[in-house]
Formats: sequence, structure tokens, C-alpha cells
Amino acid sequence: MINGVVITPLRQICDERGKVMKMLSSADAVFSQFGEIYFSSVYPGAIKGWHIHSLMTLNYAVPVGNIKVVLYDDREESSTRGEVQEIFLGADSYCLLTVPPLVWNGFKGIGNETALIANCATIAHDPGEISRRDPFDPSIPYEWTLRHG
Repeated sequence: MINGVVITPLRQICDERGKVMKMLSSADAVFSQFGEIYFSSVYPGAIKGWHIHSLMTLNYAVPVGNIKVVLYDDREESSTRGEVQEIFLGADSYCLLTVPPLVWNGFKGIGNETALIANCATIAHDPGEISRRDPFDPSIPYEWTLRHG
């Protein structure tokens, strides 16, 4: 696991009317501060990545659909520098994924439905603190293709 990344199983409260899906509370150990909440959708098979935040901590949850999140640690001082980590989030694995600043991340929609990603970020969006790369940039050692077996 990449240093500083936290995966927290989330609670769902279900009854005959539907369900409540918990995401993040100010009382949770991974909560540090509130910046903004935003939602992003990704179509099946589509890739959104790579991007990195210099200041923002991400808190992702996927209440609808399923995604594969891929993280790459390129931090010079990190004990996990050079590591790649895959995490599957969504209806099949409802968890909160906390990603610290300076970890490259991207995601791919998997399955047959559009996925909805919620992010409770620690700071408000600032275009000056985000950098992006093409999903197939060779400087990040990852192949987005489907692997069988």
C-alpha cells in the first residue's frame, strides 16, 4: 500500500425504503478539514487520469457504479516511491479512499453503468495546485488495459 493512502470501509444502512450511504464525518480519523464536495461521473471503459494535487487531500467514495482507481507514488522522500496501487470502489466495494497530496491518481469506469464519484476534498478547487498527464504517459508505469486471468 502506498504510504499515506487509507481505505476505510463505509457503512450502509438499508431497509425496505432504500438506504443511507455514509461517506465522511468530522469525527472520522481520516477527516482533516473541509474544502469542498464535488461529484464526477465516468462512463464504462472511460479513463480519467492522470492528475496530482500539490495541497489537496482527496476523499473518494463511489455510491453508484464501479471504478478502478490507480495510484502512483512519485514522491522523492516516500518509502513507497515507484509503487503503483489499484483499488476498486463502488457498489461492489463501498469504501472511502483517502489520497494524500503529491500522489498521482486516475480512474477507469468498470462494468456496464456510469459511475458517480464523490470527493470530499480538504481545500476548494484551485487550478494552480493540480497537474495533469495523459492516461498513457509512459512516465507512469501502468497499463489501463483489461487483464484476464
